[in-house]
Amino acid sequence: MTKLSSISLGIGIILGTISTNAFTQDNSLHLLDNDKNISDSETVKKPSPQQKRPTENTLEVNAPNLLRQQLGASTITSEDIRKNPPINDLSDIIRKMPGVNLTGNSTTGARGNNRQIDIRGMGPENTLILIDGNPVTSRNSVRYSWTGERDTRGDTNWVPAEMVDHIDVLRGPAAAHYGSGAMGGVVNIITKRPTNDWHGALNFFTNQPEDKKQGTTNRMGFNLSGALIEDVLTMRLYGNMNKTKGDAVDINKDANANAAGREGVRNRDINLALSWKPTATDIFDLTYSYSRQGNIYAGDSQYANGRETYKNQLIGSETNRMYRQAYNLTYNGIFDWGQSKTSMNFERTLNSRLNEGLTGGVEGMITSPTDFVDSSYNAYRFNEELTIPFTLLLDNTLTAGVEMNREELHDPASMSMNATGLNIDGVSGLASQRTTKTSQNTSAIYLEDSIVNDMGSVFIPGLRFDYGSKFGSNLSPSLNISQEITENLKLKAGIAKVFKSPNLYQISEGYLLSSRGNGCAMLNENSCYLMGNEDLSAETSVNKEIGLQWTDEDFETSLTFFRNDYQNKIVTGDQSIGTVGNYDVYRWMNGGKALVQGLEGSLEFPVYKDVLKFRTNATYMLTSKSKKTGNPLSLVPKYTINSFLDWNINDSLSANLSWSSYGRVHPKSYPDNEKTTSVNKTEQPAYSIFNIGFDYSPIKNVDIGVGVTNFLDKKLYRSSEGAQTFNQPGREFYGKLSLSF
Repeated sequence: MTKLSSISLGIGIILGTISTNAFTQDNSLHLLDNDKNISDSETVKKPSPQQKRPTENTLEVNAPNLLRQQLGASTITSEDIRKNPPINDLSDIIRKMPGVNLTGNSTTGARGNNRQIDIRGMGPENTLILIDGNPVTSRNSVRYSWTGERDTRGDTNWVPAEMVDHIDVLRGPAAAHYGSGAMGGVVNIITKRPTNDWHGALNFFTNQPEDKKQGTTNRMGFNLSGALIEDVLTMRLYGNMNKTKGDAVDINKDANANAAGREGVRNRDINLALSWKPTATDIFDLTYSYSRQGNIYAGDSQYANGRETYKNQLIGSETNRMYRQAYNLTYNGIFDWGQSKTSMNFERTLNSRLNEGLTGGVEGMITSPTDFVDSSYNAYRFNEELTIPFTLLLDNTLTAGVEMNREELHDPASMSMNATGLNIDGVSGLASQRTTKTSQNTSAIYLEDSIVNDMGSVFIPGLRFDYGSKFGSNLSPSLNISQEITENLKLKAGIAKVFKSPNLYQISEGYLLSSRGNGCAMLNENSCYLMGNEDLSAETSVNKEIGLQWTDEDFETSLTFFRNDYQNKIVTGDQSIGTVGNYDVYRWMNGGKALVQGLEGSLEFPVYKDVLKFRTNATYMLTSKSKKTGNPLSLVPKYTINSFLDWNINDSLSANLSWSSYGRVHPKSYPDNEKTTSVNKTEQPAYSIFNIGFDYSPIKNVDIGVGVTNFLDKKLYRSSEGAQTFNQPGREFYGKLSLSF
């Protein structure tokens, strides 16, 4: 067998004696055909017969990581996406998993319609988005506001729905494996791999709202995949174009709100993947992707207080554009002693947007209708991961990894604030004397062992050590367990310390904001400045879960209790470090503490054979609050219920009905340490959404879908006067067509 990784070979020699007798005929390692998928979380241990794989397009390297069998793990298949197509963004379907909602990153409701994935109420900044196992960090190029919001749709819209093989969602302790940013959880979007046989498709999608004030969506894309050299070199190419119009400027008029409706978006995507298989056990994957996302302005601003100067002039125009390029090179190899995965990734994001205010009530508002300013964000990543099965008293599967990351930010627009007379620790208030560039390096080593015995026990201890050039060191231990109580009943539990490094705006000496009092430390009446702090520590959380899972053939149910003790949350400082005129000076600081706990449940069973199937999940938030102020951590509903009824009418026709119910949202509050003169106690009431869809394949290679979302036409209008800070679109009709060969 050719050894293509010198690192793997060296460690393999050391471990050779341990693994000599580790493989039998039943659990020998092998790679399947090159038209299958290698996900980032594959291990080399043989899967249990009961383990359900996402789709047939998944490569088994004989087993999925056992962490994906914990209670805090869910999978969305390509079949799920086909039957319930997202209108624009994959977040439309990800939000229907247990513990998942769409929120902003604070309780202000600012940027209310730009909601992102929030897992277990920890906020979008604590959700790590991956594509094929590689972190996607383009949202880090967007300015981080005083309240903790970013004017971004997040990172779930870089892959068109038709090119997704499956999506893994990991919540709680199982996500600790992935390092910084996974305190809430991980969303891993796995794309369809190149195939050995030639395949292709044209896809069309349209969504037409009944209310003419809501934005329409039209999408088209193509994909092509096949072998350039049979069984050796395969390729995959896909492209996508999408346009969703923005809502009408007066859509919220009936709600007497200044807040605007939903912005539109223009998407352009192109992606090329090459897979080289020089031997039966060695695979090299090279991927290049380019995407452009531009907003279609609907009149929104940071606080929507009616002070916009250029609002009417810019309606319908693009006011910000994101250009993302990503290069990924991955090697997967199988050796006598185990598996090696080596990956190198580079992601570059150009964030081009009109100039925005940096002061008080005009923060985030557009200050010029023509002057676009570019910021750039570069992320580099190297990862080497070894998976080694061996027997030492018990069956073990050891995962050992090394990871190195670097991120760089250059944002001249956000570093332009001038504060005459300010000089704190050598940092000048003059923008010309402050740097517009910030960077930080992080490195990590981690170990994880899956230990299985004959008593139905699985233990997964893990230890991860990270070192950051800015935040110092962080140690993240974890333990996940599973114990069979009966043939059908399992007890599962986990505990892990997880963390998030400070973002580049929080540590940048060049990033300076000012306020005339309302954004200053709590109860401080003075004007103030907020500046970066290079001495911040990482945010941490101790995440715990415990629950029961019952499985009997096609019947499956589970109930989980989770609790996250959030510590060292980075908030605006409450101790002045100096004064300039009548302005106090504050820094970002560690010190915020919060408690998040709740219940998750799921149920799945066939109503009638394979013809009619029912599945549902529910999340109930027991607590979500800052320990200092009592504010909720983010605006998540008290409860969320997602139910699905799938009806396979015949081999060509299927129907599905889905129902999502959302409980009340806690009162709108202000972020920790922000002055609060008045807090409106308006709550968003509970509401439900019903969807119905049909999928029909009249002949081979033709797939047609039609459906109605929000069948009962439940609408919510965004308001600046309470917790109702986003628009829920009314009844909409969609149609899709796929032509393949």
